Amino acid sequence: MNAPSSRGVVWLGSPAFPDAAREALKDTRLRANLKRATSTIRDKRLAVASELDDWEALRDAAAAIKKCTARHLDHYLVELEASVTAAGGTVHWACDAAEANRIVTELVRATGESEVVKIKSMATQEIGLNEHLAEAGITAYETDLAELIVQLGDDRPSHILVPAIHRNRTEVRDLFAAEMGHWGQPAPEGLTDEPADLAEAARRHLREKFLTAKVAVSGANFAVADTGTVVVVESEGNGRMCLTLPDTLITVMGIEKVVPTWSDLEVFLQLLPRSSTGERMNPYTSTWTGTTEGDGPSAFHLVLLDNGRTDTLADTVGRQVLGCIRCSACLNVCPVFERTGGHAYGSVYPGPIGAVLTPQLIGVENAATLPFASTLCGACYDACPVKINIPEVLAHLRAEAVEAKNGHTAEALAMRAAGKVLDSPRLLAAAQKAASLGGRALARRGTIGRLPGPMHGWSDTRDTPAPPAESFRTWWRKNRENKEGEQS
Repeated sequence: MNAPSSRGVVWLGSPAFPDAAREALKDTRLRANLKRATSTIRDKRLAVASELDDWEALRDAAAAIKKCTARHLDHYLVELEASVTAAGGTVHWACDAAEANRIVTELVRATGESEVVKIKSMATQEIGLNEHLAEAGITAYETDLAELIVQLGDDRPSHILVPAIHRNRTEVRDLFAAEMGHWGQPAPEGLTDEPADLAEAARRHLREKFLTAKVAVSGANFAVADTGTVVVVESEGNGRMCLTLPDTLITVMGIEKVVPTWSDLEVFLQLLPRSSTGERMNPYTSTWTGTTEGDGPSAFHLVLLDNGRTDTLADTVGRQVLGCIRCSACLNVCPVFERTGGHAYGSVYPGPIGAVLTPQLIGVENAATLPFASTLCGACYDACPVKINIPEVLAHLRAEAVEAKNGHTAEALAMRAAGKVLDSPRLLAAAQKAASLGGRALARRGTIGRLPGPMHGWSDTRDTPAPPAESFRTWWRKNRENKEGEQS
């Protein structure tokens, strides 16, 4: 499961998905937290999406924009660089996680600061930026409420939109009471688990950092090629504080986040909030273009991150995952995610989109179990606002995972043997007879229980009816002979 260190993306030492999922399923509190949260978000999304008569037309438009942009990505990235530079910003190109971390670290060091405030960002999680900054003596403070919960608990995010979805509010209260006092501030007294009290405790905890930080680090939801405008959408206002108060702003953005024109945002800013939080619009939509004297940061750096995206673009089936706008709608409808949570995926990107994105960013051989972390029910495809056919990509990557083992798996050998049997009527008849005898010997009350050897993987999770005493081929031959005898 571990990926090359230059790519980041996965948590080193994470077990394979089947093992991690097996442990997660034992945690009844986790499953209760997940079910409550995902069902709430899911219901809100359905309600606000149904309000728009042109919802499907918007999905079609978004898919078309993403597809066209990917086809001409080189052109739009060069245009974006020129636009950002003309507006007073500086663009940096990073081929992998190691280069991106080095660039950001050097930019922070150049300011002479040892602390940065951060906006929630999947890209910086992907490259392990916080850990890299810490090794360089730079402290990164997460300002998103859910990310703050994860950071205070020395935890890992488990959801794209709601990183602390695996914790309930009582757990959060206990965490705040225990940990906030260790960060150089008084511990909150008399804290309850009411959401308003928890949010106020977080505000008080972060206020000093907002007012004193000289450097901020962000991700980006979109970047407009023809204007050089970068966009961040959020719900709490912490992002707006980070984007306006510090002197230096550093944005780390995956190269797939670019859109061609300003008017393209109109489509995505209708789809994203409805698909992610179940809101008609984001409470805070921040846009900035380079630098403006006397308004906001005086220095802006945009780090364009590849980290496996160019390799993904080369895959004609898999490239569609680069259209993802990180709304997390697929996580909220996935029956697998609802039961295992995000940690089981061992990746920054959990759920259905993680099962198709992570193997492509780091190589399917480094995440071979993730494409199988799905029932292929198709709910993710129905929910995706940009119509990524996740089941199609899952099946595609499953084939690659098998091929990566050079076909020397028990499954591959069994399929080759089955092919020979099915190609020969004589062998098929013999196999059917043997299966009938063996199956009836193993059956109890008409159902086969635990199968022997490696076949128990099938019988452990499903009931198999005992095979009939007579195959259809035998029955047909016998009845045809009887009928022909009667006619003669």
